[in-house]
Amino acid sequence: MPDEANKNICVPYQPGLFKTIMDTHPDILVGDGFFQWTYAALLLRIGMGIPLVICYERWKHTERNAQWYRKLYRKTALRFTDAVCCNGKLSCEYTRSLGIPLERITTGHMVADTQSLALSSANVSSAEKSKLRMDWRLQGTVFLYVGQLIERKGIAHLLDAWAKLENTNADATLLIVGDGPAKRMLVNQKGCLGLKHVCFTGPVEYGRIAYYYAAADVFIIPTLEDNWSLVVPEAMACGLPILCSKYNGCWPELVRDGINGWIFDPLDSEDVFNCLKETIKSKDAFARMGGESRSIIANHTPQKAAGAIYSACEMALKNKHKF
Repeated sequence: MPDEANKNICVPYQPGLFKTIMDTHPDILVGDGFFQWTYAALLLRIGMGIPLVICYERWKHTERNAQWYRKLYRKTALRFTDAVCCNGKLSCEYTRSLGIPLERITTGHMVADTQSLALSSANVSSAEKSKLRMDWRLQGTVFLYVGQLIERKGIAHLLDAWAKLENTNADATLLIVGDGPAKRMLVNQKGCLGLKHVCFTGPVEYGRIAYYYAAADVFIIPTLEDNWSLVVPEAMACGLPILCSKYNGCWPELVRDGINGWIFDPLDSEDVFNCLKETIKSKDAFARMGGESRSIIANHTPQKAAGAIYSACEMALKNKHKF
């Protein structure tokens, strides 16, 4: 897939970057991942001894195709890194495999705009929900996808499984919100499969996205590769059960199978089909499961994310790694 991780290297040159950093007289440096501008922080760590924290998101699956030279670079960079702040469990496990001990890792720096979305969604009236459903001719259980329309998101695989569901005359609709280079291909696939209960909205302004969360019954993300999809916590904050791909790095923290959603393999059409059927059969539990989603995501706040990064900084300052 052209949009998989590790297909490109981007190390931008920014004139004056080193001088600007040094003019701030930093006590600690925080880099985002290993590339982009982190190279400057890494060189200052080596040359000036300023403690370095790296915030890291990737995990074993997204790094499965990493070239040998990337792995070598990351392992080398981590020799000069004093602490790492990972987004979650899977990222932490991968970081440990690169050589960083657990006592130099914190987790929890990845959060979404959950509070404002939860409030906006709660303020959508029943009349507004009904109008949106009528406008898009939504019927039965409404499954919602929000995100880019690119190959990596696995929507083509979802449509194949959805065709099986429609053949059972299930009372359900798949609402796909977003845009991207794969849209034409997906619309053509819908036509070839003869799908009658799949709707493509096209792009929706962020200020309007809460209406779609409010009008849906379930959120689904069939991604083939993601570090931590922010649309998942968004949907959870809006009180939706979650159907999440096992290739999404956020699932261990956010989705509890049978509690607030289900985990599935988007590459296994039968597994997706069975998950869709199980969801429809569980519609009486949607309110309870949506409540569980809200409870889980309430523990993932900007304050806790800031605390995770701050703890990594404290760790780096107090126990500066020697190399």
